[in-house]
Amino acid sequence: MSSESTVGDTQVGLTGGDITRFAADVIVNAANTGLRGGGGVDGAIHAAAGPGVMAELLASYAGCPTGGAVITYAGDLAARWIVHAVGPVWRGGGAGEADQLASAYSAALDLAAGAGATSVAFPAISCGVYGYPLERAAQVALGAVRDWMSDHPRSGVEHITFVLRSEDVLDAFRQAHDRLAEQEE
Repeated sequence: MSSESTVGDTQVGLTGGDITRFAADVIVNAANTGLRGGGGVDGAIHAAAGPGVMAELLASYAGCPTGGAVITYAGDLAARWIVHAVGPVWRGGGAGEADQLASAYSAALDLAAGAGATSVAFPAISCGVYGYPLERAAQVALGAVRDWMSDHPRSGVEHITFVLRSEDVLDAFRQAHDRLAEQEE
């Protein structure tokens, strides 16, 4: 089951599934600051994309700060590019985590639009081993995407889909989506 809404001319959707099998111009990876792979979504994306993506990261980037993003080709994924976005480790909410998480989503969209992408697939950045509470992360993620789309109405990005790994993550994002829709009425 999926949920959708529209921000300007862009459709924003939520769906359950495996982001490594999702077809989009850009697949966003929940990366770490070292850009050297890891577990969870990061490990799954690197495994599915193949070793060329890591080779490009090693050759092109020394790392990426929290809240930032970098772009590579997509290797064996059904995408043109991977945007590696670095979200924050949860430290209780008082260390700027919300701003850093919103920045990671915005930076990813900046790179996707700059590359000419019309479709972008996001995971739930920072919600795995980084420990960001699902409900808070969902609210920040959806708010950041809506804000970015409002600020960039002619970006060329037509579809943004959150491809969420499990029912609990999908439920948290659906609830945040519904709360945002209510606020806009």
